Amino acid sequence: MKKFVFALIAALGLAAGAHASEGGVAWDKAPVNTSDTASLQNGAKLFVNYCLNCHSAAFMRYNRLKDIGLSEQQIKDNLLFNTDKIGETMKSAIDPLQAKAWFGANPPDLTVIARSRAGSGGTGADYLYTFLRTFYRDDTKATGWNNLAFPSVGMPHALWQLQGERRAVFEARAGHEAVEHVFKGWEEISKGTMSAQQYDQAVGDLVNYLQWMGEPAQNTRVRVGVWVLMFLGVFTFIAWRLNAAFWKDVK
Repeated sequence: MKKFVFALIAALGLAAGAHASEGGVAWDKAPVNTSDTASLQNGAKLFVNYCLNCHSAAFMRYNRLKDIGLSEQQIKDNLLFNTDKIGETMKSAIDPLQAKAWFGANPPDLTVIARSRAGSGGTGADYLYTFLRTFYRDDTKATGWNNLAFPSVGMPHALWQLQGERRAVFEARAGHEAVEHVFKGWEEISKGTMSAQQYDQAVGDLVNYLQWMGEPAQNTRVRVGVWVLMFLGVFTFIAWRLNAAFWKDVK
């Protein structure tokens, strides 16, 4: 039993250490609103154009996008590739073996990424929002890119043309055991096609879509839940008054 407890403590410690190594920066709050259909539609467009080339969403079907206000014809015209069909799942065409050779690992499926990446720093949406906004040029990495939220990530910056290129500025400080490099700010290399505000909004839309995709029925669940609570509240009051009436003559 003691061995099991010690093993569990060690495993938790390793997990915490791995999480800390990824959390190189505090997570920003993601502007998530899964009731905003315009944001979700723009996020779906960004996902198909920039993410689906490498990452799949194998548990999400294209026709489910009708839930965010898109017609079947709009999905076919704007979000489907020539070989895809409206009832198929969102699978990437990248070869897994080639992807592993290029990036060191096969890109993960993103269907529930917003739910799986939650941690002590915030929600999974907060992590993704921070991650997609903290890429920077790093010539020491194979892809030429690094990330503050996920140091030494194997993924290149897929949205760099929108955001532009920049370097991270670090300040060396003496720590307890070694020199620590503390992030100080950004140094712009080249401008992107979007302003900083436009890029943040676009990333917010993309993360909003990823949040919705992790549970497309969440808005329905919340709406039904409100009515269930109201129903229970009304009949709790009725039961309370009936109980009082039945027992009023009992001493």
